[in-house]
This record gives sequence, structure tokens and C-alpha cells, in this order.
Amino acid sequence: MNHAVDPRTELRRALERNPGDGFAWILLAEHELDRGDAAAGEAAARRALALRPGHPEALARLGRAQWMLGRKSDAAASLRAAATNAPDHPGIALWLGHVLEDVGEAEAASDAYARAYALAPQEPQIAAYLLAWRRKLCDWRDLDALAAQVRAAVNDGTASVEPFAFLSEDASAAEQLRCARLRADMLARQIRPMPPAPPRTHERLRVGFLSNGFGAHPTGLLTAALFEQLRELDELDVHLFALNADDGSPIRARLQAAAHALHDVAQQPHARVAQRIRDAGIDVLFDLRGWGGGGTPEVLAMRPARVQVNWLAYPGTSGAPWIDFVLADAFVLPDGIERDFSERVVRLPRCFQPSDTTRAILPPPTRAECGLPEDAVVFCCFNNSYKLNPRSMARAFAVLREVPGSVLWLLSGPGNADARLRAAAQSSGVDPQRLVFMLKQPHAAYMARLQHADLFLDTEPYNAHTTASDALWAGCPVLTRPGATFAARVAGSLNHHLGLDAMNVDSDEAFVARGVALGRDPASLQALRAQLAQRRRESGLFDMAGFARDFTDAVQRMARSSST
Repeated sequence: MNHAVDPRTELRRALERNPGDGFAWILLAEHELDRGDAAAGEAAARRALALRPGHPEALARLGRAQWMLGRKSDAAASLRAAATNAPDHPGIALWLGHVLEDVGEAEAASDAYARAYALAPQEPQIAAYLLAWRRKLCDWRDLDALAAQVRAAVNDGTASVEPFAFLSEDASAAEQLRCARLRADMLARQIRPMPPAPPRTHERLRVGFLSNGFGAHPTGLLTAALFEQLRELDELDVHLFALNADDGSPIRARLQAAAHALHDVAQQPHARVAQRIRDAGIDVLFDLRGWGGGGTPEVLAMRPARVQVNWLAYPGTSGAPWIDFVLADAFVLPDGIERDFSERVVRLPRCFQPSDTTRAILPPPTRAECGLPEDAVVFCCFNNSYKLNPRSMARAFAVLREVPGSVLWLLSGPGNADARLRAAAQSSGVDPQRLVFMLKQPHAAYMARLQHADLFLDTEPYNAHTTASDALWAGCPVLTRPGATFAARVAGSLNHHLGLDAMNVDSDEAFVARGVALGRDPASLQALRAQLAQRRRESGLFDMAGFARDFTDAVQRMARSSST
């Protein structure tokens, strides 16, 4: 492959000759930020601003650097100033929306995305950001039109949109592959791979895991017990590469103790992270973020390890030539959709998703403390708000209408999402006060509260994943309709491997009928909960020692089957 000279090198040479070129400093800031070097990007942006005070492009790069460095309030101030100085710039409005999301100004973020879209309505990438954020706010205005525009752009190959957000669309696995490939192709044109990894000289396999979730985060919660069992089995050397700083949580401490080494690579340039992985001699590298937010696909694109694997956090294909395998199971990734994955598929004999089986469930608070009626049937759905689409909520409202006095317990969403859901309930003939919202809780408190939930009503096309595992562990059955994509089959896989296939239905009508039948029959619901408690003890779903053995075997197979 013929690689051009690094544009940063050319810009630095030009700036040595003419250090007063403010626009060149802006360009340099952009290139530094694209390579993950936020500190260098900030320095270049500040040089530009010293030469061109108030320049919106310089302010925008400064805001982006501050955002990457975790200084979110500073970033919001810089991007607001940039937007004020360039009110007709859609890209600046877009970045302002990103930062306002992070500082908790949810409705202002929506306004910024809407402003960007109004300025460039023909840009499907901007449409995709507006669509994704409106889903999070349960703001369903123009949803179908925006979704159609985004899907058309993916199918035409005319725009690269964020693959993670695309998982929430009613798209096929083939469309998800097209979306991911477009994103991967764009990244491949920007990234220079490392030289091939040298031959292995160590005897034991060294397995690396790259994530921004090594702490009190769903990824950390799912994997801690597995890593402890891998340490107990002692057949692999486990290296964790943490893109997030130490949050001081008990989960982070457990991960640190379970791994042979935990490498803190937070806020480091992509090339430095890749070199740390290469220097550690990693044989098989698991990407535990993929195209999800906070990941670094740029690092994987550099090929720091000989074998690279998509697992756990991104429920779909990477579409990336630098990812060799995807780790799944036969339910979540059946033969029928394997052709729509760019990776070679390796299947575990159990559900692909591990869980923290060391968790003790604390006694629950009272129903009154949770805002729940004393005697009502409590349906719940603690999925993130972007999964609560019109179709999924219509099913839930249909169940509520047929089970008198029942309530639907939801996780409180950003901005005015709760009020919008209550308005949707009222439009569907359901008293809006029958929706009860739980503020975000520490994990142990959340798990304790889950014991009051009678039945989890899942969403589609993006299922409950960690939330389904949490519900089952707390004793709450999960009703789901498995779909035709990986993201739509995770809850179904959990049920299947528990031996509760009756909770996997094949139509919306069957979903509503099953929910209503259980809601109206306390004895049947109690029998189901007793069956779940038994299957939780006896099935292999929550057997992390067995999971560690199967996982080790899968890693060894991937290492052997790789030809490079």
C-alpha cells in the first residue's frame, strides 16, 4: 500500500517557515485530533486562536480537544462561542450537539442537531445524528422520514453513518454490514497499519481486551467474574487495556486483581495505544467496544495483534478487514445471518454474554419508596430510552390496557423523554400515571429494586442485553420477540440458554397475548418465576467457571486457525 507523507509532518514544516499562518494551525489541530492526540490538538488550536481570535474553526477544534480530554464544560463553552461566530455552519452545530449531550443539556443538544440538519438537510450523516438523539429523547417527530433518509444513504453507499446508532433502525443484517463497511472503509483510508507482528516467542497465549468500560460500566459488570475464573483456570495471560481512567470502583479493583496486567491507556494517542498492545506481545486481541461510543477502532485498524476479535459490546458485524473473528453463540448468530458478517464466526456452546455471578442481591426498598403501587402487577423495561421506539411502546401499552391496575416501570430518560412517553401513553388510551420512572441508581441499589418487577417487556429491534441479564439474575422473567439481527436476539439467547424458550415469541400479537396472560394470572406468573429461579441454578447460563473453559478453548482455536 502506498502511503502519502503524514500531513502533520508537512504542516509542521510549513509552520516552521511561516508560524503566523493561523489556518495551518487549525488544520494541524484537526489532524492531531483525528489521531487521538487531544493535548497536541488543543495546543495547535490555541496557537490558531492567538493568531485569529474568535475564529469559529479554531474554537471548534479547541472544543473538540477539550471534549476528548474530559473537560466537557469548557468544550461546551468553546463550541457555543464557535456557533455564535458561525451560525450557519452545520458542522459546528453538530459538534455542539455532541458536547451538549455529554454535559446533560439534552434538549439543547436536540436543538443543535436540528439546527445542523436545517442547514444541511441533504446530509444523511447529520440526519443520522438527529435521528439517534431524537430516539434517546423519545421525540418521534419525523422519525420515519429521517430513518428512510439514513437507510437509503447506507444502501446507496453515499454516506458513512455511525454503525452503533444504525442498530436501532429496522434494518436487515445485510444493511448493518453495508453500514459498518462504509465506516470501516473510510477509516482504512486514514490509518497506516503497523508492520506485521513478529513471531511469538512466549509459550502461553497472551490475550488482550481493549475497552472503555473497565470499571462501573456494563462491560466491567459483565466481565469481572469471567476474568476471575480465567485467572483461576490459569491457561491464558490476560491483559486489559483500559481506555477509561480508574474510577475507584470495586469492579475496577476486581478487574485489576483478576488480570495479569491492567494497562491504563486513557487519553493516549491511537498509535501509542497500539504500540502498548504490540509491546505486550498480545496474540489475540478482543475489541470490547467496536463501533460503540468511546471505543478506538483506529487502534484496531493499526493491527497491533496478529488475531483480532469482535466480542460482547458491539452486537453486530464490524465490517472491518482488521477484525478476524466474532465470538457469538448459535442462537444469537444463526447460520442464516452468518453471510452478513465480515468476520469468521466462532460460537460458544453457551450464551456469548457472561455475567457477574458473584453479586448478592440486597433486600429491596419498599414499593412506596420506589413509587410503585402496593398490589399492582409491575411490568418493567429498563432499556435505554433510544430502544423505546413507537412499535415497542405500542406493545407495552397494549399489555397495560388489558391488565387493569398494572404499571410499567421504566428508566428515566434524558431531557423531556419521560413526559413524551407519558403523552404517548395517554394517546394510546393508558393513564400516563401508570408509567413509573426510576432515576439512575448505583448498580447494587438497581438490582435490589428489580425484585419488585414481575415481568420485563423487551424492545425490538434492539433488545435488552446487560439489562436482560440483570433482570434474570434478580428473578424477573424477560418476554422478548427475537428478530433477524444479532442486536435483536440477545435476550432470546439468554432465555434459550436458560431453557425458557416459551418466553421467546414470534410476533407482536403473541408478545401482547403472553404479557396479558401472565399479568392476569398471578399463579402462572409465580410458577414462571419459580422456574426461572431453578433454571438460574441448574442451567449453564450463569456458570462462569464453565464459561471460562469454553472461552479458553475458543481463544486457542482462533489462535491456531489464524494463518498469519
